[in-house]
Amino acid sequence: MPEIAAAPTPKAKPKPVASSSPSFSSPSFEMPKFEIPKFEMPKMEVPAAFREFAEKGVAQAKENYEKVKGIAEEATDTLEETYSTAAKGCTGYGLKLIEGARTNSNAAFDLMTSLMSAKSYSEMVELSTAYMRSQFETVTAQTKDLAECAQKVATDTAAPIKESFTSAMSKVAA
Repeated sequence: MPEIAAAPTPKAKPKPVASSSPSFSSPSFEMPKFEIPKFEMPKMEVPAAFREFAEKGVAQAKENYEKVKGIAEEATDTLEETYSTAAKGCTGYGLKLIEGARTNSNAAFDLMTSLMSAKSYSEMVELSTAYMRSQFETVTAQTKDLAECAQKVATDTAAPIKESFTSAMSKVAA
């Protein structure tokens, strides 16, 4: 007759201990403690040539930092000057535009007043033709003036940047 193995009996589990904080470890199991081994560092003398090379490198890095810092400060000053110049130039350009619009509006109102008091169709044509001729000359002069103003603003704004860039490049190359 074959032997029948007995069924294993369940083992009793330990009852959890009530505490205010949760416990993640079993009372019968402890984590092994590992210690990091301590290695002694060998005492080495840094060669004088290497130390001198490192000191020169640090001194050169400080010198380069001072150059870059100076160039950055100059660039900041240049940008402030450039923005100020551009703002003044744009303000002047805007004022010229407004003045031109005012002049052209006044001329148009003067034409309308003259046309209202005209006594004949031929007089109206004559007034309109004179206005158009005059207005063409006025607008041509205004356009030329605005173009000169825009060119001056662009030149005045770009000049400090160009000088600063040239100066910075010569300092970096030195």
